[in-house]
Amino acid sequence: MRKFSLIVVLFLHCFLTVAFAQQGTGQVDFDRDIRPILSDRCYVCHGPDSGTREAELRLDLKEAAFDVIVPGKPEASELVSRIFSADIDEVMPPPESNLAVSAEEKKLISEWIRQGATWKKHWAFEKRAEPDLPEVIAKGRVSNQIDHFVLSRLESRGLGYSTLAPREKLIRRVTLDLTGLPPTLSEIDAFLSDDSPDAFGKLVDRLMRSEHYGQRMASDWMDVARYSDTYGYQVDRDRYVWPWRDWVIRSFN
Repeated sequence: MRKFSLIVVLFLHCFLTVAFAQQGTGQVDFDRDIRPILSDRCYVCHGPDSGTREAELRLDLKEAAFDVIVPGKPEASELVSRIFSADIDEVMPPPESNLAVSAEEKKLISEWIRQGATWKKHWAFEKRAEPDLPEVIAKGRVSNQIDHFVLSRLESRGLGYSTLAPREKLIRRVTLDLTGLPPTLSEIDAFLSDDSPDAFGKLVDRLMRSEHYGQRMASDWMDVARYSDTYGYQVDRDRYVWPWRDWVIRSFN
């Protein structure tokens, strides 16, 4: 269970902290809300590539971006006036770029600046901090810290957790999730007969020790990389890339 908890915390920490804790406060988050807009719509002409950069303006660096951003004052920020402009010679992005900032995104940028234009490094380079746990009504349904975030968001919308799954379903779900295979009858019987408080944690540890865990996790990477052992339809010759496949599996395991 310790390994399972570690992976969950590392993988979901940023998402849970931002999506649940901050979203409900009305605070505009640079990493979540603003950086994607700048990256998608602005970096083409105002990003790190000096070959395509226009007006000697960079919006990927704080020091340069704040030449057109006045923290706390969207009305005095040229960035805001440009994205809201109705003048085709002034509006950014320019019409010929075939890029556009939606009305909602314009409001987000303006509100972010009004809130002080807090700039962050990419979340991967920020020091992780443990957030305060949101209060929940159904305290009896909390079994770990993540439950606080998930359940508080559900409760804010008048929802709650489903009823607990029977143990037979629980072992089937987690075994399929972590190995891609159904549990055997003997594995089901062993789990059902284990009355210890950490029975589920031991089950997860066992599944993550299985060689099939790496195979299951690697399968998504194989799909994204379009892995195959042959070239396929027209030239169906062997492709000797299986050492990479095995390396990915070993890395997960």
